[in-house]
Parts: sequence; C-alpha cells; structure tokens
Amino acid sequence: MEYVEIRGGKPLAGRVEIQGSKNAVLPMLAGCILHAGISRISHCPRIRDVFDTMELLEILGCQVWWEGDCLAVDASGVKSWQIPIQIASRMRSSILFLGALLGRMGRASLPYPGGCVLGARPVDMHLQAMEQMGARLEEKEGRIEAEAGALFGREITLRFPSVGATENVILAAVRGKGVTVIRNAAREPEIEELCRFFREKGADISCLTDGSIRILGGRELKDSRHELTADRIVAGTYLLAAAVTGGRVTLGRMPGQHMAAVLRILQQMGIYMEWQGADLRLDCRAKRKNIELLETEPYPGFPTDLQSPMMTLLAVTEGESRIRENIFDARFKTAAQLQKMGARIQVRGREARIQGVPRLKGSWVEAQELRGAAALFLAGLNADGITQIRNCQYIHRGYENICGNLRSLGADIRAVE
Repeated sequence: MEYVEIRGGKPLAGRVEIQGSKNAVLPMLAGCILHAGISRISHCPRIRDVFDTMELLEILGCQVWWEGDCLAVDASGVKSWQIPIQIASRMRSSILFLGALLGRMGRASLPYPGGCVLGARPVDMHLQAMEQMGARLEEKEGRIEAEAGALFGREITLRFPSVGATENVILAAVRGKGVTVIRNAAREPEIEELCRFFREKGADISCLTDGSIRILGGRELKDSRHELTADRIVAGTYLLAAAVTGGRVTLGRMPGQHMAAVLRILQQMGIYMEWQGADLRLDCRAKRKNIELLETEPYPGFPTDLQSPMMTLLAVTEGESRIRENIFDARFKTAAQLQKMGARIQVRGREARIQGVPRLKGSWVEAQELRGAAALFLAGLNADGITQIRNCQYIHRGYENICGNLRSLGADIRAVE
C-alpha cells in the first residue's frame, strides 16, 4: 500500500495555485443528470472524489470526458437509477444522487453513503425532505429505495443548516413542480455556487435576504459552462502548511472572500498577510500566539474541515489552546496520531486542550479520513526526522497533486509504493 514519507523541518517558500473546489463540484456533477444535454465545469480538480463521481455518472448512462481543466458531462443518455455499493461506499456525496435521480428518473436506489468516518452523519433530513416533496421511501437490505411520479414544491424547514440536505433539496426542486422554499438553509459558498450553476442552465433560483432559498421548479434547462471557484479548504490547508513550517508562501487564486474566519484567526496568531490582487502573500516567520478557544461553526464561522489541520498548528504554538468541535462528534481522531509525534493534546468530549511544544517528532502515523490526513501531512512538514503516513488514499479524495505542490514549495516529500 502506498504511504507518504516526509523529512520535516524545511520552511516552505514559493507560490502555489489553489485548485477548484471539491465541495462545490460534487453536487454540480450530480446536478448534471437533471439536464438531458451537455454541462461543462472548468477549473475542475483531478481528485479521487471527482474520478469516482465520473465513474458513477458513466454507470448511470452519461458520457464524461476532459477538455483540458474542463470536465464535460453529456447526460442525454441517462438510463439507470441504481447506484452500486462499490462506489457509494467510497464517497459521502453519493447521497446527492437521491434528489437528482428522483428529479430526472422519478426513481432512485442507493446504499447508505460512505466516505470519511467522522461520527454520526445521519441522512434523515435528506429523506424527510424528499418525502415532503412527494417521494415514497423505504429501506431494503441497507439500500434506500425511492420513487416519485412527480416531485412537488414545498416549504421545507431544516432543523440544522445541513449543507448536504440543502443541496439535495435544490437538486430535487429544480425539476419539481411549483415553488420550493428552503428555510434554515446552509449558507456555505458552495450552496450559492450550486445555485449559480443552475441559474446558468436556466433554472429559477434565488437566495432570499433571510437566508432562505427559493426554487421555481420545472424550467427547461440548457447546455452550460461553469467556472469553478477555488477550494477554500485547500487554500486554508496551504495557509496552515506555511504557518506550521514558518515559511513564506504566496497562494494564487485565493478565495479570500469566503475565508474571513480563517484569516482572522491566523492574523490573531501573528501571521503576516498581504494581498496582491487575487494572490495572498504570507510571512510566517514571527512567533505565533496561542488561541484561547477556537470553535467550529457553520459558515461563515470557522470550518470544521480545517479543524484537524489547525490542531497541528496549535500543537506547535507556545501556550495552551482549546478547540471545540460543534459539527462532527468524531473529528478528534487525528489527535491520537499527533500524540505519537509528541503533541500534547487532551480530548474530552467535543473539546481538545492543546499545550504547544517547540516541534513534533517524526513517526509512523495512519490517516483515518481526508482532513485528518492533511493534518498529518502538516505535522510531517514540521517534525524533526522522518514521518511516514499510511492510508494516504484519503488525501487524494480532496487534494490535487499535494505532494508535487509541496515539493515545489521546498518540502522533502515522496510517495512510496
């Protein structure tokens, strides 16, 4: 099995361009099947989750191909509504095909989704919303079986601003009949981008001043081309990589308008930032300050997807810091791996206390999920000696050419078979 070996201690320096957004493109790819024509998405990242979704689209009857950095999907030949477990087990976003398949085919059959193990991530909000819109659902042998002669617009209030549930309702409502209004909708940038993707295809979608989303279903969709925004979580990871190594890095195509909470925390820690057009230049050589309490929150708060990489930075920041995880109940799994590298972290329930050490120590560690893998890469960049990271297939789910990008910034890193 492949592992990644990092010889740490080198401050990063140079420039890296931020890839297109993973969390934005996956619901769009599910949404492509709603239009019996061609959809193009440029600046699309070549990551495992995208490749898995391409495979799924082809199983459903689509033709999928690359045109440079643009991914094209011709969904005119969609003929199946069944998602095989072999693919669904690899990706959480397979649940988004529930709304899309009901909208296109009137039927959907899919296993409960896989992906990263982050604790309880129930799909009951997705299922309840589909039932409200007229779908009939039942569970058979671990699969969700759904059928709807037609989907009808409803006012749907989510009990929590779930990104996935919001996206699934949008996907179902685009081909539904009448008006759907989503109350307490998620406000992440990826939601607005999904709405923009469908508006470019001719859908009638608007984001209301109270944060709700209104969809007038049934509009005829058309061929379109969408340019994907940069990935704010990948951008945050490279920010933290620069900080954890005391480096000087410039990030190109930086989605700063979507990262206010992250940038504010790093500035509080003493990291110098300077904007140069769409580029952000970082100088992380100054002594860092600890953070008394960092809490993850739905957007526009600090994103849970950067909590694990942030833990790595706080582990090598002098003084005591605390992290409170408010989104996922099992996102501190990486703490045990960081402890093997000398980090002083105590986890109690949803809170972690971190006493900073001068530097981590190289060790064998094991990734257990995507963002935890990124945290271990950052730990290896900081550590004294050699760090070897197993289960690196996780990081390829969301990061395009991360080893090559880090090498271009001066890191001593290599993938080993």
